Amino acid sequence: MQGVARNFFTLAIIYALCGMALGIHMAISQDHGQMPTHAHIMVAGWLMSTVFAFFYHLFPAAAGRTLAMVHFWLTAVSGVALVVGLYLLLAGNEAMEAVTGIGSMGFYAAMFLFAFIALPTVYSRA
Repeated sequence: MQGVARNFFTLAIIYALCGMALGIHMAISQDHGQMPTHAHIMVAGWLMSTVFAFFYHLFPAAAGRTLAMVHFWLTAVSGVALVVGLYLLLAGNEAMEAVTGIGSMGFYAAMFLFAFIALPTVYSRA
């Protein structure tokens, strides 16, 4: 695995470790108030980054495009803003609502970009 595929897979592992640590913390403390954050880390972070990693691994021509690296950085930056903002928002910091919203919109834009990259790739006759 190389390039953007490796970047996404590394990001996925980091998300998995963070999500699992938060899950263990909630279980030990018996405070499950961060369950939405945990779910976002595991699904938006771990699962989606893994899917992106394997897509780019399976389709190296798509991985070699500049848009693939734009996709990685947009996903990485907006995903971190989303989950950190959500964590702080649920911890009582209402000022983080804007950060969470901007992160969410950025993450949606990253998924839209992925659709723009992936759909022509999987439907091509080459």
